[in-house]
Amino acid sequence: MDYTITTDSNSDVPAEVLKKYGIPVIPQYYAFGDEVYGDEKNMSPHEFYETMRKGELPKSMANNPAVIREKFEAVLKEGKDILHIAFSSALSGSYNNVRMVARELLDEYPDRKIEIFDSLNASLGEGLSVYRAAELREQGKAMQEVLTVLNEERSHINVWFTVDDLHHLQRGGRVSKTTAIVGSMINIKPLLRITASGELKSDGTVRGRKKALKTLVTNMEKSLDPEHYGKDRKVAILHGDCMEDALAVKKMVNDLGFEDVVINDVSPSIGTHAGPGVVGLVYYGGKVTE
Repeated sequence: MDYTITTDSNSDVPAEVLKKYGIPVIPQYYAFGDEVYGDEKNMSPHEFYETMRKGELPKSMANNPAVIREKFEAVLKEGKDILHIAFSSALSGSYNNVRMVARELLDEYPDRKIEIFDSLNASLGEGLSVYRAAELREQGKAMQEVLTVLNEERSHINVWFTVDDLHHLQRGGRVSKTTAIVGSMINIKPLLRITASGELKSDGTVRGRKKALKTLVTNMEKSLDPEHYGKDRKVAILHGDCMEDALAVKKMVNDLGFEDVVINDVSPSIGTHAGPGVVGLVYYGGKVTE
C-alpha cells in the first residue's frame, strides 16, 4: 500500500500491535519537576503511577514539532502518503502542531498527501480508530476509503471512565476543591465520559469503587447499537496501574457477549490528569452526545 498510518502515544495502542502494523508513533511528553520524559527517556506505567502515589505531581506537555517533522519526513521520503490519527483537538494543542507540520511538509513534498484525522478522543478511545484503520488497510482499503469509515464511526466510539482519587481531577480543574475533599471523605467516585466534541465531561457519581466499575458496564449496556455495531467489534479497557480492576471489568464485558477485548495502561501524559486507579471502558455504540 502507498500510505502509512501514524498516531501519537496518547492512543495507548499496545506496542506489539504498533509493531505488527508498522505504525510510527509521535511521543507526547510529561515531566516530574525539570525532568522531561516521553521520547527516548521514559518511565514504565507502574513506575510513573508509583511516583504519583508517593505525592509527586507530574505535568503533561504537547508534542514537539521537530519530532513530528522527523517522523513524517521519514515516511514521505519512502514515497508514501500519511494517515495520522490524532489525540482530541479539544484536549490538547498537539493536533494543531501536527497540522502545522503537515502543511509545511506538503509544500516540500507536493506529490504526497497527509491526512490528519482528529479522533476527538483520548487513550484507547483514540486507539480504537488506530486499530480500525490498520485492519482496513490490511484488507486493501485505500487511504481515502479508510478516512471515510473513520469519519463515519468516530461519533460512535463511546468512552466512560472513573477515577480513584478526585484530587487529580481537582488539580486539572475538572472538579472543585470542596467536591474533591468531601467526595473523598464519603467514598464518592465520579463517572466521566468523552463528549461528541472531544471534551471531558463529568456525568454522575456513585458511592464505592466496586459500584463505579459496575456502572461503567451498565452504561455500556444501555448505549449499545446492535443493529449497526455488533458484538464482534473490539472493546478496550484502559487502566492506571490497576490491572485487577481492569480484569474485573473485562469479565463483565465478556459476560455481555464481547470476546475481542484489549486491555492496556493509560499513558503517562493522560495519566497525569486522571491519576493512579483510573479505569475506562471504550466501545462502539450509539451516537455520543455532548
